Amino acid sequence: MQHIDHLARDKKLKKIIDLQQPHVLNKRDNICLYLCYSIMSQQLSTRVAEVFHQRFVNLYGGQEPAPSQIAATPFETLRGIGLSNAKANYVLNVCRFFIEEKITDEALHTMSDDDVIGLLTRIKGVGRWTVEMVLMFALGREDVFALDDLGIQQAICKLYKIDPADKRAMKEQMLAVSKKWSPYRTYACRYLWGWKDNTPEAVAKPMKKEMKKTRGKSKNAKPAKAQKAKKKTAKRRNTAKAK
Repeated sequence: MQHIDHLARDKKLKKIIDLQQPHVLNKRDNICLYLCYSIMSQQLSTRVAEVFHQRFVNLYGGQEPAPSQIAATPFETLRGIGLSNAKANYVLNVCRFFIEEKITDEALHTMSDDDVIGLLTRIKGVGRWTVEMVLMFALGREDVFALDDLGIQQAICKLYKIDPADKRAMKEQMLAVSKKWSPYRTYACRYLWGWKDNTPEAVAKPMKKEMKKTRGKSKNAKPAKAQKAKKKTAKRRNTAKAK
């Protein structure tokens, strides 16, 4: 495959390519729906994301809905399948934007990467990382580099011995390394994710770690206080008995 021949010129990258099956990029239809799925899936494991996808599709009789159907869905209905307030609003924002701007799959497939990023990041709740995933996994673009993806950062820093302490310097070095991969940087990212065992289609990595930390603190806070209270009560009882 042409992209493998090109990327294999980088001996360090070649080592991790040789460990994996060749990746193939696919083009999808219904980009609006894919973008909605991406928003719903962020901060979730792949398994949980699939549950939300099924609940969402069930709202429309098990069929993939058109943007107009989603836009007409009451906010409370979207919240009812377990989406947060923010995600429910962002999903509606996406569909209303596609309708108002008359965006079609055909138009997106003919636009440049920069134009797609410029257009879709106008939607509240859609950032550059999300659009880069659309470019990679829905539009099948071959030369997208996800600079801000945590998995990519970790993989490149490990593979090329880059110090991640200085974020600005790290990103500059990442860009310098990635230049040699062009015009197949999307494939390079796929192999780096595969090496790190990260799947960006369902999870926004930078957010996932923070969410885990937050959940861990919230779960442990009450039990710790409760245990202290129980110990104090037990101590009082033992003291009373001794008297």
